[in-house]
Amino acid sequence: MFGDLFEEDFSFISNNHCGKGKKSKPRESEPPAPRDFTNLSGIKNQGGTCYLNSLLQTLLFTPEFREALFSLGPEELGTLDDSRKPDAKVRIIPLQLQRLFAQLLLLDQQAASTTDLTESFGWSSQEEMRQHDVQELNRILFSALETSLVGTSGHDLINRLYHGIVVNQIVCKECKNVSERQEDFLDLTVAVKGMAGLEEALWNMYVEEEYFENDNLYRCGACDKLVEASKSAKLRKLPPFLTISLLRFNFDFEKCERYKETSCYTFPTQINLRPFCEQTEMDDSEYMYELFSVIIHKGGCYGGHYHVYIRDVDELGNWQLQEEEDGLIEEKVLRDTENAKETENPLAVLKGILSEEEAKQIAVDQLGQKLLEKKGVSWNKKYRKQYGALRKYLQNHPQIFQLSPDGNKVSLKETHKLLFKLDSHGQNLQSPSQKNDVQWNCEKTPPRPMASSAGCHWFDLNDCKVQPIKEKDIEKQFQGKESAYMLFYRKAQLKRPPEAHGNPRYQIPAHLLNEMNAANTELQKKRAECDSANNGIDLHLHLSCCYKFHNGALHPSLSWKESVVDLTIDRRKTLGDLRHAVFQMLESWEGDMVLSMAKPLPAGLHLYQVLDGDELSLDGIGLADGADIFVWNGKEVGGTKVLTGPEHEPVVLNVLRLAEHNEGGKGQHFSEAQLVFSCSTSLGQLHSALAPAGGIILKNGSGADTEAKNWEVFHEEDMKETVRSVGLRDGCSVLILDSHDQSFVNVASGNLTAFTYDISWLQVKNFCGVGEEEKHVKITATIETVMSDIKMKAIREFQLEEELANESCLRPVSGNGKLLSPVPEDYTVKEAELKMGSLLGLCRGKAPTSTQLFLYFMVGSDQNCSPEMEIVVEETASVRECLNLMLEKSGLSGDNWHLRRLDWCYEAGEALSQENATLKELNVCRGDTLVITEGKLPEKGFLKIPIWWLKPSSHKKHGEHAQDQVNGITWKMEALQVSAAAAPPEPTHPGLDLCYAGRIEIAAEAPLEELKMQALTLPCFQEQVVPLPSFLRAWTVDSKRPGKLLRDNKRRLSDYRLGARVEICIEPLQEEENLGPQELLLRVQMGIPGERDYSDSWDLVWDISKECTTWALRQRVASHYCLPVDKIEIAKYFPERFEWLPISSWTQQISKRKRRKKQENLQSAPYHLKDGDIIGVKNLILDDTKDFSTVRDDIGKEKQRQLALEKRKSRQERVQDPFFPEEKLPMKPRKPEVALSINVGVFR
Repeated sequence: MFGDLFEEDFSFISNNHCGKGKKSKPRESEPPAPRDFTNLSGIKNQGGTCYLNSLLQTLLFTPEFREALFSLGPEELGTLDDSRKPDAKVRIIPLQLQRLFAQLLLLDQQAASTTDLTESFGWSSQEEMRQHDVQELNRILFSALETSLVGTSGHDLINRLYHGIVVNQIVCKECKNVSERQEDFLDLTVAVKGMAGLEEALWNMYVEEEYFENDNLYRCGACDKLVEASKSAKLRKLPPFLTISLLRFNFDFEKCERYKETSCYTFPTQINLRPFCEQTEMDDSEYMYELFSVIIHKGGCYGGHYHVYIRDVDELGNWQLQEEEDGLIEEKVLRDTENAKETENPLAVLKGILSEEEAKQIAVDQLGQKLLEKKGVSWNKKYRKQYGALRKYLQNHPQIFQLSPDGNKVSLKETHKLLFKLDSHGQNLQSPSQKNDVQWNCEKTPPRPMASSAGCHWFDLNDCKVQPIKEKDIEKQFQGKESAYMLFYRKAQLKRPPEAHGNPRYQIPAHLLNEMNAANTELQKKRAECDSANNGIDLHLHLSCCYKFHNGALHPSLSWKESVVDLTIDRRKTLGDLRHAVFQMLESWEGDMVLSMAKPLPAGLHLYQVLDGDELSLDGIGLADGADIFVWNGKEVGGTKVLTGPEHEPVVLNVLRLAEHNEGGKGQHFSEAQLVFSCSTSLGQLHSALAPAGGIILKNGSGADTEAKNWEVFHEEDMKETVRSVGLRDGCSVLILDSHDQSFVNVASGNLTAFTYDISWLQVKNFCGVGEEEKHVKITATIETVMSDIKMKAIREFQLEEELANESCLRPVSGNGKLLSPVPEDYTVKEAELKMGSLLGLCRGKAPTSTQLFLYFMVGSDQNCSPEMEIVVEETASVRECLNLMLEKSGLSGDNWHLRRLDWCYEAGEALSQENATLKELNVCRGDTLVITEGKLPEKGFLKIPIWWLKPSSHKKHGEHAQDQVNGITWKMEALQVSAAAAPPEPTHPGLDLCYAGRIEIAAEAPLEELKMQALTLPCFQEQVVPLPSFLRAWTVDSKRPGKLLRDNKRRLSDYRLGARVEICIEPLQEEENLGPQELLLRVQMGIPGERDYSDSWDLVWDISKECTTWALRQRVASHYCLPVDKIEIAKYFPERFEWLPISSWTQQISKRKRRKKQENLQSAPYHLKDGDIIGVKNLILDDTKDFSTVRDDIGKEKQRQLALEKRKSRQERVQDPFFPEEKLPMKPRKPEVALSINVGVFR
């Protein structure tokens, strides 16, 4: 309805960057974050669904609506498990809404997902990215719920809670006859423009009367004549919940544009509706309403964002503002200080450790170790000086500790053990958990707020983010770009039962409670696993015995892989634990062991600070994942003293010298060498090393770039500076000029003088059909030159008639020689976004005016069959008018045509379905390409699908003998066919056995088997004998080859999310097939020994439910060929690149620990294994060559190489001057307006 009026605005979202050293993991592998201190859950934004999130949160915090929905059980609504059954009538929308509400109330996650709910609406991924009006959604969602609940006890749920009645009355002034008309409403729409607030708007609607008098009289039915009368409206019936929609968006008829009313518009938190009602004799409580939700729109007419302020009626969340949090923090600090004093007492610490032990006695030495693990510090360091040795301390407290006769073991006396347990866990013993309690993380649940905050618990729910606000914060939404858009009131006399207070489980059905309990248990398990994985860090240990020091840095004696040992350790452990682990790994180490931080630099490995302080944690000393640590004696490596620290970092410099033969002295030719210097080396030392015979040094901070303006001369006063202080870093270049080369340098300015050049011209080619068409002329120009002047200069250069100026225009020529849209003549070179050296074409015809569009069009998307044509039309022309002009120009007739846009793949894309809309309204821009497509657009809810026939190739069936291929019986074969031998009856996709069969029109809700049955009715399939749909295999067509395999004949087409432009190819089978979701279909072919070719391919079904690894695939292939696993090699074929990628079993070479940490999956990079992939197999018993390529691949690669060379050559012919900035990106056109809808089944 409103289209891009409410397009999502993400300008307030900042970019998140991973911290240094953090592991980069896919987001889906991490469990969702738990709830924050508010104990309320937000809702994830699917891209443009903030409007939906705001309304859903409002309905959730309407307890009466929520409980009425929960009261409907599976016996009335059905179950989600039955939703796929063909005859089951499952009311999916209320079921998904129930489940979402249960997740928002009980699931311990920061934000819930609405994906399942929007799928039940029938929305596609495009719909989820498009934002709509929340007022429109409110009405459509209520209508969908009413339809879904027909025939259940909740059939009147919406009417019971939201239905009201307005009565309009006209009273005749003569006979007093009253004519009235009733109107039902679920929400009231009130004006904002010209109103000070809600009460004034209601007064204007329901109190003030409109009079019919003078020339504007009313015809009375009783008097049967024109009379004076008064018209008024009153509220006849008030609903329990009053929804008010504010008309913030209006249209300015003078400016012909939409705008948002941002003026001040007040509304009360409590309102008395008595003055606006027809009946006023009831008690005041019947008319009092309290505000409990405000949906807010932030932004303007063409972009924005929704969030909602909600009053927590049942006080389910923890409402705590920042100042109160600060007070609680101070209290906690004082309490922690007292606890810290208690924990400083060794008696309490030892009692705590012993009370946790299940064994009656533990060794005294083990007690000291447990103290170190718990406190992070040993007894000797913390307590020995004050309390003496540990064993002596235990002996001095016999009333608490009981030692064994030999004094080696200790336990806590039973009385103290029981007292300690009661003191620590008494509260838990007194409050047993209830049967249906949802499991919460008690440590993260903050205390309940003070009683003073009761009754005003307001929260701001902004998608995933939930935060408490004060009631007075609502006043900030009275005006401005961020202002109230919908108001929700509830009757003040609606009281909540005491048991609902603070109880999110109230009235939730048992099956949902059990589901949420199980989900919370799974979440806690995943978080524990994720915590363990996130705190594990990989360290690279470099052993000094494998290194030598030369050229200013450490270098491995052998290879990097052999010199480095990997160690995985928990970042929360101490440096002492790390040192102990290293000692255990290097059992043969002798002497002192020093651990130093290391860093690989371009010059080699360099050492920094020594790691010291065994009691410090690894995280505390800054050890990150992937850190390099050098293990040595702290003095020397291989007998050479090593300088450490940042002040001795080695720097690699590119040292350039002018070549001996340098024609013209332009400095284009250099000799280059890379040398290493310490960053503390002075420039004087650098000069002595690089130019001992005299000369000057210039630096360039841009690396190896030799452009003149970047060079800077080092003067005599700079010689005391160091390499680091003058800004020389790795990769910087220094230029050494001997005395005879110094004429190129202006020493005073410090710049080279002979390296500059400039080009300031445009090329123009004659396309007017007069004179020498192949002739090019160069027109001198600047960025401020006007295009009309360039055209006149070109006409004079071509010696053409100047009258041609009124009948010609300039058009840029693209890299492939295509003439682009004409450039307006009043544009400058800069405004036309042209670069110097660009090629323009002088063509006949006038450039379009500012109100006209220059468009390309073609008949069908195949440019080989239909040439691209041009047309100029008014931007106010309708789609139908534009289509008629294009049909007339292309010589076509009839009404069996429609227009589509050309997508980025140069194929027919989105259809222009609104034929009466203007091109400007549909955002058709100058230079766009439209495609005239045959056929009328399908009706709503139907798909028009082109069907292709995948010709049955000669590959073997499932049951044929693969063993024959192994033993070499089928070595002789025909060359691999690229296309069918016989010419197909219709146009064929190049490179594949695809034959066009025709189009079918089918409902989006139809099952896959119906599509297959309809495809069999096409003429191309008439000769095929197919007993059942399961003897056909259906694929989508992607990039002119089979793409995604469509499984499950009973599944609806809408569930595949095929899109409006999908094409399907049908492959006939020799036997019935019903693939499961965890079965992968591969086409396997055996290499012919001694030849660069393969035997016929055959289908291999591989079950990947357990694992999808290299080893599993090799086993599956080997078992079918009856070969040992180690006697085959396999590779995946990439037909678009004509390349084979060997699938190697690399997991056999890595450690078990690494294998557990990172399991490979062939469905991810680099293989991306999917249905229909070709797998080549080599039998190493008969053929030991591991080259999988064929002659066909060599030919294909050579063609691709030739094509790339031609493109590169074409680009080089049109070299563009870098003086001008890059072309500006075109502004994103606004999305077309699309109506919002929710699909609901029939339950009558």
